[in-house]
Amino acid sequence: MSEDQIPSFEDKLDRIDSIIKQLETNNVPLERAVELFKEGKALSVACERELATHQASLDNAMGEGSTPI
Repeated sequence: MSEDQIPSFEDKLDRIDSIIKQLETNNVPLERAVELFKEGKALSVACERELATHQASLDNAMGEGSTPI
């Protein structure tokens, strides 16, 4: 993936998984651990936003064409 390419949802999840594994080793200096935590939190927020957007799109699609009984 190039620098200017936006990471996919799956790429973000993979990075979060990598961060978790690094932090679980207990061999990460404190400053680096804080940096990794912040990066993971930012990725988590981005993933939550993306999921919410897709959920809204699905909710909208489910409402279209339906008629109340």
